[in-house]
Amino acid sequence: MPDFKSLWRINLPCSWTLLPLRLLIGTGFLLHGLAKWNRGPAKFGLLLQYTGVPFPFQTAWLVTCLEVFGGAAVLVGLFVTILSIPLIISMLVAIFTVQGRFGFSSVNTIGLTPSGPVFGPPGYEINLLYIAGLVALAFSGPTALSVDRVLAREKAVDC
Repeated sequence: MPDFKSLWRINLPCSWTLLPLRLLIGTGFLLHGLAKWNRGPAKFGLLLQYTGVPFPFQTAWLVTCLEVFGGAAVLVGLFVTILSIPLIISMLVAIFTVQGRFGFSSVNTIGLTPSGPVFGPPGYEINLLYIAGLVALAFSGPTALSVDRVLAREKAVDC
């Protein structure tokens, strides 16, 4: 009788299993940062000003650059552990200044029209997912196909 459990088990080192997480998180931050950059950080600064963030325009530039350059660095796997700290802080600040008041769900359906649902402001669900992913990456060590792994000359280790 075949062992059906073993058919579903793929034994990859953690460095490979966390690779999709690193690529997704890096891409997510990079694309959010590029959106802010393309609209102009000053427009993001207005949002921060409305929410009462101190130094809103300086903060807008800081967050935009952090998301663009930090996201690109995470995407290629460079300084992931170090960059996780300011990226997590930016997610926490976003929760406490913007998304927190809208609840947990990132999809808040507030109405329905003949053309489809109407969505309200997003909650902090996605921020928590980014934080959890960054924590996992920070504590896992360099992932496969990362610059950090090349710099450390480290071999893949299983968790």
